[in-house]
Amino acid sequence: MNDWWVLALAALPVLGLVVGVVLRGRLRSADPDTLGAEPEDRPLAAVVANPTKIEPGTRQRIVAVCTGLGWAEPLWLETTVEDPGTGQARLAVERGADVVLACGGDGTVRSVAEALAGTGVAMGLVPAGTGNLLARTLGTPDNVPLAARLALTGDDRAIDVGRIRIDGTEEERVFLVMAGTGFDAAIMETTPEALKVRVGPLAYVISGLRAMRGRRVRVTLALDDDPPLRRRTRTVVVGNSGTLLGGLVLMPRATIDDGVLDVVSIAPSTLVGWIAVALRVITRRRGGHERVEHWQARSIRVRTEAPQPCQVDGDPVGDAQELAIRVDPRALLVRVPTHPPADAPDPG
Repeated sequence: MNDWWVLALAALPVLGLVVGVVLRGRLRSADPDTLGAEPEDRPLAAVVANPTKIEPGTRQRIVAVCTGLGWAEPLWLETTVEDPGTGQARLAVERGADVVLACGGDGTVRSVAEALAGTGVAMGLVPAGTGNLLARTLGTPDNVPLAARLALTGDDRAIDVGRIRIDGTEEERVFLVMAGTGFDAAIMETTPEALKVRVGPLAYVISGLRAMRGRRVRVTLALDDDPPLRRRTRTVVVGNSGTLLGGLVLMPRATIDDGVLDVVSIAPSTLVGWIAVALRVITRRRGGHERVEHWQARSIRVRTEAPQPCQVDGDPVGDAQELAIRVDPRALLVRVPTHPPADAPDPG
């Protein structure tokens, strides 16, 4: 029969009607929950968690937030002594994570940021340490479920990243808050972990009082292409954010996405000098002073007359004589509240 194709065309409307009736019946009887995205189609969060910092039940709370918002169950990656978070965050990116949650203290956050900077993958913060300085600056809630929800639903903010080489080594470390040499690093180095667990941020105050008796050292500062500056000082701190524990502001002009780093030199030699420093920090004054000086620069080189204790985002990194520091503008995406607190300097 040469006209078989005519009959096939004529049957198409009837076939379409039958298929439509069957599909409508199936859709009406289907469970609405089964019509959602397949697990592999749901957004994926990865959690890089420091097991020594998190409390029991933290994992379950974060999983509940993820699944409650329609995300897949998160990829859970714990840090180790050998790898405090960088390798885990890289694995998360390789596995296709849409956001990586840093669940721990400032050291965990810094390690995760080292892997995420420049990738376009956002970092969420679940504060679980003693300082949590970046989280405080960004307005991240100090509550696991609220912080996890913010990490999944908040806005992306591109922030600057500090990069530092120590004593001319090839390795370039990342920092998000502050790096420094001298008095502040000595505090970090001498504060026992057990004391931080027992009394919290007060542990740093106790260590600070013990370290006040040290002497000033000669330091040479090279800021961008300006002529070198020579000072006798107790500490030099380079910051992306200027906020300390308790809401104190060490560097009033510091903003985490302004494309520059802030530098402060603190040089008291007596108890009266330390009182003057404390008053300047409390009142947020910015003007020049023989004991406290402020600058801004895109690249900074700090060289001391002898090796001094150094710290990167609160982690002691040993003694060093030279720090080469630069800013990597807006290199890292961080999840922040829809209306984040202004971290711009106060006027005046």
